Amino acid sequence: MATPLTWLGHAAFRLDSPGGKRIYVDPFLNGNPKCPPGEVEPERCDLLVVTHGHGDHTGDAAAIAQRFGCALVAPVELREWFTGQGVADDGGAHGPNKGGTVDIGGIRITLTDANHSSSTNDGTYAGEPCGIVLELEDGFKLYFAGDTNVFGDMALIARIYSPDVAVLPIGDHFTMGPREAAVAVELLGVKRVVPCHYGTFGLLTGTPERLRELVRTEVEVLAPKPGETIEF
Repeated sequence: MATPLTWLGHAAFRLDSPGGKRIYVDPFLNGNPKCPPGEVEPERCDLLVVTHGHGDHTGDAAAIAQRFGCALVAPVELREWFTGQGVADDGGAHGPNKGGTVDIGGIRITLTDANHSSSTNDGTYAGEPCGIVLELEDGFKLYFAGDTNVFGDMALIARIYSPDVAVLPIGDHFTMGPREAAVAVELLGVKRVVPCHYGTFGLLTGTPERLRELVRTEVEVLAPKPGETIEF
């Protein structure tokens, strides 16, 4: 079955798993100038995943979790912070740390390293930033790098998890830009990459076009417009 992935602007994504679960990753919707108006209020959600504590990633996660009563997976310190924001206490079940895997109804979420920082808008320490490997019910794997620079151990992510698609930030300034992202693609060994975290604000100057110039010719750079869906 095809897996539809919709970019909601910045680093926010929605996807539907082969088993029919609707998943949001880093759901910064309200206040996101690139999020289409029709996407600001989700119609349903079965699973939320948040990579780190910055407000442009935590976004609407607490409100969505409360509205739909769905699982919210985040690094352990950040998941505890969400409990303080009114998200149901899960006894630590959905707050793994790097290398840990959580299984939500056949969806496997594994936290990986990321090279960034992490704190919430109120200044709370939110643990270390993470990337995630999202393995769907049919074994298809997407690697969401979160906010990060390129780092050599992306080669270990390739070796251990073998992602089918990499979702990488390219905006520069707060994350890696196209030059670093092109090296990340090489380390990860993926043939398909979806750029994100660009074009939202003036400081984020990286572009998919520049990334295409820098990656190997066999690598497909898939750059949907905000609100556009691509299928794998």
